[in-house]
Amino acid sequence: MDSQWYQIGYLLSASFFIFGLKMLGHPRTAPRGNQLGALGMLTAVVTVLLETDLVNNPMLIVAGIAIGALIGAWLAVRVEMTGMPELVALFNGFGGAASALVALAEAYAAIESGNIPEGLELHVAWVAIGLSALVGWMTLTGSLVAYAKLKGGFMIFGKWRKTPTWGPSWLNPIKALSVVAAFVLILMTIQTPSDLELVWLLIALSCVIGVILVLPIGGADMPVVVSLLNSLSGIAAAFTGFIISNSVLIIAGSLVGASGLILTFIMCKAMNRRLIDVLFKSFGGTEKESVTRTKVGSDPDEVAMILDGAQKVIIVPGYGMAVSQCQHQVKEFADLLEEKYGTEVKYAIHPVAGRMPGHMNVLLAEANVPYEQLIEMDEINPELPEADAAIVIGANDTCNPVARSGEGPLAGMPIIDADNARSVVIIKRSLSVGYAGVDNDLFYMDKTMMLFGDGKKMMTALNTAIKES
Repeated sequence: MDSQWYQIGYLLSASFFIFGLKMLGHPRTAPRGNQLGALGMLTAVVTVLLETDLVNNPMLIVAGIAIGALIGAWLAVRVEMTGMPELVALFNGFGGAASALVALAEAYAAIESGNIPEGLELHVAWVAIGLSALVGWMTLTGSLVAYAKLKGGFMIFGKWRKTPTWGPSWLNPIKALSVVAAFVLILMTIQTPSDLELVWLLIALSCVIGVILVLPIGGADMPVVVSLLNSLSGIAAAFTGFIISNSVLIIAGSLVGASGLILTFIMCKAMNRRLIDVLFKSFGGTEKESVTRTKVGSDPDEVAMILDGAQKVIIVPGYGMAVSQCQHQVKEFADLLEEKYGTEVKYAIHPVAGRMPGHMNVLLAEANVPYEQLIEMDEINPELPEADAAIVIGANDTCNPVARSGEGPLAGMPIIDADNARSVVIIKRSLSVGYAGVDNDLFYMDKTMMLFGDGKKMMTALNTAIKES
């Protein structure tokens, strides 16, 4: 077949990726964007098989596709929405490792065969191999640490071990020196390209960098870390595209790398934090304030009385809603208010609510909440003073008024202005602090009613109280 046909296949694949990425920008079009991305990957795989001689060994290809499909299907069925951030972290790591393995295979093949390029081609090939190894293995180990942090720990010898957040100040220079050492190793591989031991040393150093980079980062910064690791996996793929001279891999990797980096900066802006502070300063998960104040809890019947005849209610979801899996009860609650009182119900979505970007959007979409009711923070805050009630479900730091004080870990972080509503209802297990370790003044306001307990049980009880009122 004419090589031009293969280029057309790569062009189609890249087009699917670009349009799919564009459609991921809105919850309504995101499912179609995922489908276009999958179609783009299928087109790329088929084109590669037709262009290379791999198709001459079809059983190996079929076995690889079958194993991958089975693993993907098993994970998709088994993993719940609360476990989606951990799954995304693993996927980022596997993507980086796949790119790094291709780089290692190409280096090994060149050394074993003696077909080592010379001149500019040598520099380009070995720099790409070195950078793919550095970024790929760093992404793998960093993602595994992020997975353990999102999971809350890991199992060792049958015992559950909590993931530490360990980041003394003297570790920061070691991080910088390790990255410099990695680049020195890459330059050394160019000088002695036949020395595979240098490649193995680079791999070991890259793995260490990934661990020490993510280990000190606290739980509150995990959304930023997940998006950054996603970007790094794309960058590793782009480097691998240069190694094997595959244009669609370069394009796809660059798209993932660029979009992931843009998302990372968006998340940093939403938390009023610089990326350098995220990487080198722990935020949450270390020192936590002791809760000394008390608040008398309310019951669902009292809350139902407050909501009787409410004209406007704004729901503020948080990670606690995801943990209790009460998104369906929340949707039922909104439907009851609309049917019984004609209440206008909207959802205030903070950019870093949950454990990864868009977590709340996906969770509420699963419960068939209309997309037009999901309002971003900047758009919903001006409406909160008009709201009869703000219903906060499992959120803490994202609506903590102390962020406006300019002091402490939350200083300057944009928040949902739930305290501006006429009354506030907070559904939470206790008065415990959030990831930032700061007590929340919103809990103790006179207009705040606390429903202490599991989110699903409290929402179910509240729905029953509204029906009977």
